[in-house]
Amino acid sequence: MSDIHADAHAGGDAHGHTAKHPYHLVDPSPWPIVGAFAGGLLAAGGLLYMHAGHSLPLLILGVLAVLGTVAVWWRDVIREATFEGHHNPVVQLGLRYGMALFIASEVMFFSAFFWAFFSASLYPAGGVWPPKGIHPFDPFEFPFLNTLILLLSGTTVTWAHHSLLEGNQKGLVQGLVITGLLGLSFTSIQAYEYSHAAFNFAGGIYPSTFFMATGFHGFHVIIGTIFLAVCLWRATQGHFTPDHHFGLEAAAWYWHFVDVVWLFLFVCIYWWGMGSALPLGE
Repeated sequence: MSDIHADAHAGGDAHGHTAKHPYHLVDPSPWPIVGAFAGGLLAAGGLLYMHAGHSLPLLILGVLAVLGTVAVWWRDVIREATFEGHHNPVVQLGLRYGMALFIASEVMFFSAFFWAFFSASLYPAGGVWPPKGIHPFDPFEFPFLNTLILLLSGTTVTWAHHSLLEGNQKGLVQGLVITGLLGLSFTSIQAYEYSHAAFNFAGGIYPSTFFMATGFHGFHVIIGTIFLAVCLWRATQGHFTPDHHFGLEAAAWYWHFVDVVWLFLFVCIYWWGMGSALPLGE
């Protein structure tokens, strides 16, 4: 009986009713349906812009709608976790399972890109990989620099996490700031690299698979950097404690996943994938 009373006392809903279970049943929210329309708007704008070369305003509207939905949805989740006390240990366990499944789905997402690349490179149409006329990037120039940047960022985000566990607020903030700056550095270098590519997206199977794999990874780095920026803001507001910080933990998991994917991209696509072709500039 004492356990039942403890669970019942674990928290109440927004209307003052006492919960008889440890789970959090969220209030009705408009953001799922709003997010679905925003995502559809973004997809339609992106397709029209890439295939027809117009509808840029629609694409921009879709981007703003998705970002706005994400902002207000995260605001509600932060409010539930930090100020309303709904994220008890049982709820946090469910969130961990959810994050683990999300990362597993991301693994499948990138596996498709690697499958396409290996299918094209192991059995090339003309018997040569990369195709004739393609000058790939030298893997030990900017790609290697970005590899070092991401590996270093993995250590700094771990430093931030362990600083929080030890009650070191200064180390937490410093670790998140450095990790965010490293993420911005990675994105800037990759953008510079893309602007100097000797091939374009429509130039055949090599450019298509290259830009799809590395470009979507770059997009994930941008998402992870935003995730860390939100955690940095929350850290400065005192939202995290050593025993209640799943938001930071999820951001660290995501960032480590991005690191690991890049290592596979560097080894398989940049290094192994260049074959015997002369790199750009030679």
